[in-house]
Amino acid sequence: MIRRGTEIALSKVENFKGGTGALLSREILMPEEMGGHGRKFGFTTLEPGASIGTHAHEGDSETYYILKGSARSDANGTWADAKEGDTVHCRAGESHGIENSDDGPLQFIALILYSERKER
Repeated sequence: MIRRGTEIALSKVENFKGGTGALLSREILMPEEMGGHGRKFGFTTLEPGASIGTHAHEGDSETYYILKGSARSDANGTWADAKEGDTVHCRAGESHGIENSDDGPLQFIALILYSERKER
């Protein structure tokens, strides 16, 4: 299967998880294409000043791979800087958030995997 970039719809969500500004997302795989292992594999952009609010993960984990820009990441109440090439991981049972700390777009791949495989 090849899914052309022009076939991938762009979604825009304001104040995602209580964050600020807009989150722009393109789904690389749809949840039904992940074989019951996950619910998100997508390309995400946060413009300067935008953030995803701190939220908990129960029954799944989330990983961000930073492609472009700089971020501040909250992991269970501890903030740290992340930049291009860094991986930010939130295990099941933990909480996290991320904000764009750069003057350009923050772009990253987001992957959410279930702790246990779900039946399709």
